[in-house]
Amino acid sequence: MEELNIIETIDRKKLLFILNPRAGTMQASKNLSDILQIFSDAGCLTSVLVTTKSGDAREFAHRYANEYDVVACAGGDGTYNEMIDGVISSGAKCKVGYIPAGSTNDFGSSIGLSKNIIEAAKAIANDESITLDVGSFNGRYFSYVASFGAFTSTSYSVPQNLKNLLGHTAYVLQGIKDIVNIKSQHVKVITDEGLPTERVIEEDLVFGAVCNATSVGGVLKLDSFRVDMNDGLMEVLLIKSPKNLLDVNSIARSLLANDLDTKDIAFYSAKTVRFEMSSDVPWTLDGEYKEGESDIKIETVCDAVNILV
Repeated sequence: MEELNIIETIDRKKLLFILNPRAGTMQASKNLSDILQIFSDAGCLTSVLVTTKSGDAREFAHRYANEYDVVACAGGDGTYNEMIDGVISSGAKCKVGYIPAGSTNDFGSSIGLSKNIIEAAKAIANDESITLDVGSFNGRYFSYVASFGAFTSTSYSVPQNLKNLLGHTAYVLQGIKDIVNIKSQHVKVITDEGLPTERVIEEDLVFGAVCNATSVGGVLKLDSFRVDMNDGLMEVLLIKSPKNLLDVNSIARSLLANDLDTKDIAFYSAKTVRFEMSSDVPWTLDGEYKEGESDIKIETVCDAVNILV
């Protein structure tokens, strides 16, 4: 009997679970024992690592991904972003899992992951997966959006305690503040450089995003555009600088109505996007702060992750 137990233990799937204990309203931490029981019942031998600071999830994934069959995390989109960057940069071929436990969870919503902690854990245990594209920002991987300008600072400028208390409302309130304090940036945007589909836009912009999701920053919704997250392309969304209050009103109405085919907004798909702009302009990758650069190349990395859903 003892020998049989040893064999069963050896054959069990190895799962690394990375927990961000402070994400959202801390539901993942409160339900940790139930999550681990679900993994155990599914035949997983689970190791748990807990983050204490920014960058931990990436470090854990990069260091240990090659030793596991599955690397999963519970936290916000920033935690997932770090994990994905760590897994891909390590060269590991493991599956990944995500329990959305943050305040907004754009990425989780985009691929239909349950907002219920227990149901999301069961999705990982069920071992059914899909492949998804990711983006590369000058070599730094991100899962669903790279953006600058209005809305961009929302995710990292909202205090954590306000996120925990108000959730999505905190993002909306901060987004309104961003709109009021719009600052334009002169940007040259080159998409699919050297290809027949090459397109060049040089404008003063208040917002720019390259995304692979149906929701951006908890504020902008792209659901009605049937975004395909595994088609080898990213969606490019650019908002021109308004010249007066009428333009501001027009842009706001267009965004609320999901009408992105206007004179002030450009929305299209591309495989590669290059931005020439001031290096002083900060970006966010999946809601996390990223220092700006003067020459930025964003590329679509096809079939980059195999995620359990």
